[in-house]
Amino acid sequence: MKLVHYAEARGDDAHARLRAFLETLPAHPGFVNAELLGSPDQPGLYLVASRWAGAVPTLNIPAGARAWSFEVLAEV
Repeated sequence: MKLVHYAEARGDDAHARLRAFLETLPAHPGFVNAELLGSPDQPGLYLVASRWAGAVPTLNIPAGARAWSFEVLAEV
C-alpha cells in the first residue's frame, strides 16, 4: 500500500513552519520522499506532500496546519 500525506498551512510563518516539518519526515519509518509546495496563485499558502510505503506514522503536524492522508489508488 502506498499513501500520500498532505499538510497545509497559511500565513506569514507558514513557509518556515512547514519547512521545519518537512525536515523531520525522513526520520520516520516508511518515508519515501516529500516536497514543500507554494502556490503562485495563493500567496501565503504552503503544502507539504509526502509519500509513504505503508501506513503514515504519527506525525507532529505544525500548529495551525491541516493534514490529510490518501491511499494511492492508481498511478501512471
